[in-house]
Amino acid sequence: MRNIKLTIAYDGSNYSGWQRQTNAATIQGELEQRIQLICNHPASLHGAGRTDAGVHAKAMVASFQTTSTIGCPALIKGLNSLLPHAIRIIDATDEDLGFHARFSAKAKTYTYSLFTGPVQSPLERLYTMHFPDLRCPQNILSCLEIITGTHDFASFEASGSRDLNAPSARGSIRTLHEATFIQIDPTTYRFQFTGDGFLRHMVRNLVGTLLEVGKEKRSIMEFERTVLAKNRSSAGPTAPAHGLVLEKIAY
Repeated sequence: MRNIKLTIAYDGSNYSGWQRQTNAATIQGELEQRIQLICNHPASLHGAGRTDAGVHAKAMVASFQTTSTIGCPALIKGLNSLLPHAIRIIDATDEDLGFHARFSAKAKTYTYSLFTGPVQSPLERLYTMHFPDLRCPQNILSCLEIITGTHDFASFEASGSRDLNAPSARGSIRTLHEATFIQIDPTTYRFQFTGDGFLRHMVRNLVGTLLEVGKEKRSIMEFERTVLAKNRSSAGPTAPAHGLVLEKIAY
C-alpha cells in the first residue's frame, strides 16, 4: 500500500467547493474520478481543508492510498491530461502511511485580494473583490493586531457550521500566527492570514467585518467588542468567495 500526497492548484469559479457532492461539480469529485481511472480502483481523497464554492487554491494538499505502482511523475502527467483545465496537479510524492493531508497539517495560509479603484477590469472580477470604499486602511491594521494570537473566533464562524453542543477540545479557539494587510499597488490591497486552522467562513467573515472598519462604518473599539462577543450576529457580512485563495499548507 502506498500513500500519495498531491499538491493541487485550481480555479474554483465554476465549482461548488472542494467537498464531493452528488449533484454538483466539485474539486474533490473531479479528482477522485480521474484517480480511479488511472489507478484502476476507487479512491478516497482526503483534503487538507474544504474550500467553499468560488474559492481558489494555489497549493491545496490532499492524500490518498493506492496499490497502484504508477510512479509519481507519470501520475502527475496522467491526471493533468484528464482533469479540466481549471484543476492542475502541481506535485505528487510518496509519503509514509501515517501522513494525512488534514490531520498532519500544522498551518494554513489564505490571502484575500481587493481592488479599490472606481472601475474594476473584467479580467480581475473572478479573483479580486471590488471595494471602492476603502477610506482608512490604518484602522484595519490596528484590528489585525487585536486578532493576532490565540482567540475564540466564534463571532466569525458561519452560523450552523458545527454542533455547538458536541464535545470538542478546540471549539472555536484558533491561533493566527500572522495577519497582514498590504498595499500591492495604488488600487490593490491584500489580506494574508496564517493560522493553525480556520473555522468555516472564518476568513471571509473576518474580511467582511474588517472592511466595515476600513470604510469607517465600524470603529476599532467596536471591532474589539465583536471579537469578545463570540456571536456571529455581532460581526459584519461574509466577503464574497472569489477574492479568497488558499496559498499554502505547512506540515
